Amino acid sequence: MAAQSQYEQLARQLSAIGAVKRGLARVLPYDCPPGSIAVLNLLDLHGEMRMSRMAELLAVDMSVTSRHVAHVADRGWLDRSPDPSDRRSRILRLTPEGKLLLTELSERYVRALGHYMENWSDEEVDQLISLLGRLRQDFGDCRSIPSRLTDDPAPAPSDQPTARTSSL
Repeated sequence: MAAQSQYEQLARQLSAIGAVKRGLARVLPYDCPPGSIAVLNLLDLHGEMRMSRMAELLAVDMSVTSRHVAHVADRGWLDRSPDPSDRRSRILRLTPEGKLLLTELSERYVRALGHYMENWSDEEVDQLISLLGRLRQDFGDCRSIPSRLTDDPAPAPSDQPTARTSSL
């Protein structure tokens, strides 16, 4: 097990990841914020779904999800159609335009990573991929932290918004 000072150093480095995310966000089109990309990525990964499922996967409340979905739908990147089993609900589907946008965004991200990591060896990139994957897997669904790890008497409610987003 790592020493406390190592965990403190890791916490600082993970906080600094925000600079990396902001750098990657600079390659996005002006009308495509990260929340929109998260919606598109989830539809691409999981296929069509109800708005409630999208909110669950984004780990944010329905009002935030609704804003992201409306932004994406207004640009023609997803389709909202009535759910045949419940006309009050909507089924979200990625459009061909949305799929093309995802391909373009992925290419932009790859070029940006290639630029900033051009001095990294293949082994270093593979190691980073492996370790970040392991960290993400170990955290699993981390919408709430067990109360034994905080000073709070109970775990945080799972419906609270988180900073978790999908990346390309």
